[in-house]
Amino acid sequence: MTSDRAHLRPGSRAPFLSGWLLHVLMLACFILSTAGLQVQAAERRVALVIGNSAYRNAPVLSNPVRDALSVAEMFKKAGFTTVELKQDLESLELKRAIRAFLGITKDSEIAVVFFAGHGIEVNGANYIIPVDARLKTDFDAEDEGVALERIIRAVEPARRLRLIILDACRDNPFIPQMQRTVSLRGITAGLGKVEPAASDTLVAYAARAGSVADDGQTDHSPFTTALLKHLTTPGLDIRVALGRVRDDVVRDTGGKQEPFVYGSLGGSTVSLVPDKPAPAVSQADPGADGPRDYMLADRIGTRDAWNHFLRAHPTGFLADLARAQLQKLPGDPAPATATPADLAKAANKRPSAEPTPAIRMEARRHDPGKVEPEMAQVVPRSTCDRDRETLAMLRERQVAEKIAAFARDLTCEALRPQVTRLLESTGSADSAKPSLPAAAPKPAAGTPAIPVSLGTNRSAPNCEDESRALARLRAAPNLMAVETFEQNLTCKALQPQVSRLRESLHEN
Repeated sequence: MTSDRAHLRPGSRAPFLSGWLLHVLMLACFILSTAGLQVQAAERRVALVIGNSAYRNAPVLSNPVRDALSVAEMFKKAGFTTVELKQDLESLELKRAIRAFLGITKDSEIAVVFFAGHGIEVNGANYIIPVDARLKTDFDAEDEGVALERIIRAVEPARRLRLIILDACRDNPFIPQMQRTVSLRGITAGLGKVEPAASDTLVAYAARAGSVADDGQTDHSPFTTALLKHLTTPGLDIRVALGRVRDDVVRDTGGKQEPFVYGSLGGSTVSLVPDKPAPAVSQADPGADGPRDYMLADRIGTRDAWNHFLRAHPTGFLADLARAQLQKLPGDPAPATATPADLAKAANKRPSAEPTPAIRMEARRHDPGKVEPEMAQVVPRSTCDRDRETLAMLRERQVAEKIAAFARDLTCEALRPQVTRLLESTGSADSAKPSLPAAAPKPAAGTPAIPVSLGTNRSAPNCEDESRALARLRAAPNLMAVETFEQNLTCKALQPQVSRLRESLHEN
């Protein structure tokens, strides 16, 4: 009993809750860190940049350190995950830097090594030279230099692209004083040909094998200048980028220096910097803002407001109502018309959107010669779908005989009330035509009177004008426009037809 009460004490639950909350937090942190590592691994691009200028046993090179600084900055701006910059490395430091970079290239997609300084070929093997090298004999190259093959092995863990760029084909001052231990051993001023054994590996030389490269008379060598211009162009394939580098160097050196690339890649595009995604184009309905803009212009009630509405919506039933509202305002009674410039501006307001059915109906009324058949390319569907399409077509044309025939042959009973009201709205149900009433009813207090007719004489009801306006409403049905029209209707003989049209739109 005592132990049960102890479990019920408020304080006894604190360790359990704390432990449970701690486990939840640890699990959440593990999931987030794992997801972050996966994203980071998928986007990892790493680079090692080395510039050796201050050679102790040879003349100092002016550009390699500046070249390395600019190339490292280029990779950082391009979004590389890791950029290691090293300058004036001795033999042991150079070997350690390459060994450390081997660990960095693991789980990377792209690995790049850039070296600017002296390079040499001895007996078919290529070496980059540290700043403390003496190279008194050809045998010393193996001890004091760093083999190109070692650099190639350091980038092998990269999964997508392994790129080595050597601006190291300069005229080598060590060769004249270097003694040959074997008379037949070959020594070349520049670097020799190389064929990388690993796939998806490229080795780019500043000059063709066996030739020398110019250190340049400006802040950068010609080779590095072209690299800074083309290498990290977003979406540009690395082979195309290096080809543009080659063209620039050949042009700038008058054909004396030609960069060369060894290795091969697959058929897919490989770029150091991914292409920027294209901006999304919003798809807007050009007629969706019409009712809202009309209500806003009506609320403001000034000539400028209506003119702005007509510039944005130059055609359609609401445009006719807006022009009628302009006639009521004091000042110039002439109806506003949109200029060709206004029409072009309105047409270009949303160029990527598909016109609404109401605008298509208005286009038929103004330019019937350019209208495609309404029922063209209609895919047969269910009975109600076919009847619904036929009903929409009949609403546009309002032929009493065809509506009556359609009502007799109707197969979708769900549409029967709408067809009946449409038939009644044409006046064919009672065979009565609208007649002129003796007097026009006054609109209700507080209700703005929106004239429908474009005529200038509003002293007496005009059933003929309102009949034409009703026909336009049937051609381009819009619930808000019908309700506004009904609210300001002065011809009582048209009231039943307008009411039935409104009810059919409610049901639709």
